[in-house]
Amino acid sequence: MELLFSAATVALAPGALLAVFLGSLLGVIFGAIPGLTFTVAMALVVPVSFSLETAPAIGMLLGTYIGGMTGGSVSAILLGIPGTPSAAATVMDGYALTKRGKASLALGTAVAASAFGGLVSLIVMIVSVDIVAKLALHFGPAETFALLLFGLSTICGLSQRSLLKGLVAGVLGLMIMTIGVDEMEGVRRLTFGTVTLQQGINLLVAMIALFAVPHVIDAFVKYYRSDTPPDGVSDVRVELPTLRDLGKTFWLMLRCSLLGTGIGAIPGTGGPIAAFLAYAHARKVSREPEKFGRGSMEGVVAPESANNAVTGGTMIPLLSLGIPGDPGTAILLSGLLIHGLTPGPMLFIQHPGEIYQIYLAIIVSYLCVVAIQLVGIRFFVQLLRVPAHLLAVGIIVMCGYGSFSIRNSVFDVYTVAILGVLAYGLIKARIPLTPIILGIVLGPSLEREFRTALILSGGDASVFWTSAPTIIFMGLAVVVIGTQVVRSVHATFTPKKSGISRDASVKSEK
Repeated sequence: MELLFSAATVALAPGALLAVFLGSLLGVIFGAIPGLTFTVAMALVVPVSFSLETAPAIGMLLGTYIGGMTGGSVSAILLGIPGTPSAAATVMDGYALTKRGKASLALGTAVAASAFGGLVSLIVMIVSVDIVAKLALHFGPAETFALLLFGLSTICGLSQRSLLKGLVAGVLGLMIMTIGVDEMEGVRRLTFGTVTLQQGINLLVAMIALFAVPHVIDAFVKYYRSDTPPDGVSDVRVELPTLRDLGKTFWLMLRCSLLGTGIGAIPGTGGPIAAFLAYAHARKVSREPEKFGRGSMEGVVAPESANNAVTGGTMIPLLSLGIPGDPGTAILLSGLLIHGLTPGPMLFIQHPGEIYQIYLAIIVSYLCVVAIQLVGIRFFVQLLRVPAHLLAVGIIVMCGYGSFSIRNSVFDVYTVAILGVLAYGLIKARIPLTPIILGIVLGPSLEREFRTALILSGGDASVFWTSAPTIIFMGLAVVVIGTQVVRSVHATFTPKKSGISRDASVKSEK
């Protein structure tokens, strides 16, 4: 107990609190701007942390990490453009709620779910850091491949009207991710002899293209088709979720938080995978699955609680084994090493005070992020008062700057334009974009883990059904795919009811 009090004295000092607050603010800002992720913000913070004491330095890095993960939902909900890859699943229902005039309610719900998921993951980390880390180590390439395959099977559930169109979209996503040079063998794939295509299509570039450009094109088309300029949204108001509303989704938030913590503890997975798996789970267990994609609060709660729970999950292998799970924790690892903290089993023995400081910094970071977001909601929603065609101009500038800053490549700007126009055509053809994103997100990891598993087993394919985790996840994938195929076939071949029975059913529903 004395150790905890001494750690609190250091972690809650004014200088340390200010560092955490500034890091959280910077993370929220960078996370909300498409292309400028929290990874970029953390890279900028690392040099600043050199001159700080250990507690303020680590607190600032943690605040930036957590703030960036939460800030991605701001642009996802308000503009339909995810600020970070982890917020891609939030777009589907978050932006739909904005169109219905419930932007601030969606933002408030996202903030509450994010904080809940992060704090649950922190509790799990504190209680079971050693146990979860050891379990995560048992996930080899074959087990991770089975998990990713299960995640990819949710494409069937995200196909909206047509299962075939959803599968086509998923294949397009897998094709896009194969462009470039093969990481293992150095073979050029789908480059068509072009040198610039050898760098491949960056995930953030693809997300900006698929989500932002169609929105911009649609705004300009609507503007030029109308005789008078459209006004901004006039009924913008601040509305936060009540405790009763959050209580209705408590168990969903808890399940998705535990799911995100588990996914985060497996190196190489991360927030996007956790968010999509949580979204698929919420849709499957919901009493009203037809509302997903049209403005369901559950569709915001599930991915936001899961992707923020990843922050605590990734800290488990980082602190106990020294293994970073994503780029953010890799930068955090460098910050720890700079200040003389070497992650591993000995860290808990040699530096127990610093461990408590990290725990307290995570709690303070989430409190700061919640405060920043709740105060900022009043200003965020004012964006909706700007006429759509003028807002589209600002989005173009943001997309151009954001896509260029990712790799300092003009080619990425051209890629955004080309993929964006193609995405607009796909929308007009009623082909969903979400399976494309899912294919791009999961594709590289899916291929890498599959090939690694075969290399380690000497080409023996039985490695994919010899362990319990692989059998479980493979079985779940088969169940998900089979269920959706049966539903699709049943809907296709079921004869339509007559007009009289349809009218009667409508009256009975009323």
